[in-house]
Amino acid sequence: MAREKQDTLFVGSLEKGLRVLSLFDEHHTVLGLTEIADLTGLDKSAAQRLTNTLYKTGFLNKDPESRRYSPSIKFLELGNAYLWADPLVQLAMPKAIELGRSLGERVNVARLAGQEIVYVIRIPTQLTAFGAMVAGRRLSALTTSSGRAMIARLSEAERKEAVETWPIKVLTPKTTTDRRKIAEAVEEAVACGYGLTHSENIMSEIGIAAPIMSGDGRPVATVQCSVSSLKWSVERVRSELAPRLIEIANSIHLPRGA
Repeated sequence: MAREKQDTLFVGSLEKGLRVLSLFDEHHTVLGLTEIADLTGLDKSAAQRLTNTLYKTGFLNKDPESRRYSPSIKFLELGNAYLWADPLVQLAMPKAIELGRSLGERVNVARLAGQEIVYVIRIPTQLTAFGAMVAGRRLSALTTSSGRAMIARLSEAERKEAVETWPIKVLTPKTTTDRRKIAEAVEEAVACGYGLTHSENIMSEIGIAAPIMSGDGRPVATVQCSVSSLKWSVERVRSELAPRLIEIANSIHLPRGA
């Protein structure tokens, strides 16, 4: 059997350092050396060298007493660089702000990232929980209105593969794990032009999203709105919000491959 060709441009030590940085998220805000080694699969000496380098270069903070590590403000600077670089953010931000103000409801813009969605714009309201204010959060595409809206614009074969193989993360007692029901929801999104969820990620929350297409006709993002089912019925969401989201999504023209 022929050996797999080695990528001579791949820097293994850099990959390991990025693996350490990627550990930090909403569930892992502070980590000790042993935890870092265990979570990355690195031996402790390698983890120690990498974390020390990241600390010395300013990417990690280190508590002088506990000797535990946390992300430094450089993480925020990296996020800021992304926001400047992504044409979607610059095109969609004014529209999302305007929609949020006119509705008085939470508006988001999400990107499709592999088999998940990532929120790149968050326009919160006064009552929005902190976790729903912060850009960069990942969720399963299959259980979100944004994910279903984008999957609905894929080919029939791609939709089938997504529904059958993409991961599902259960966040509430109402999260749909029945892939047949998810398939039905995706096909409904094909027919109506938007994705809809109810209590799948936050209880009593209705999510609705319309897909944004790239210049080459691929679904790459959505404009999305989240409302309380204590104030809004599903029928009202469909009649009042869906047309506005579709109009805004269709007005955002991205270049090919964006």
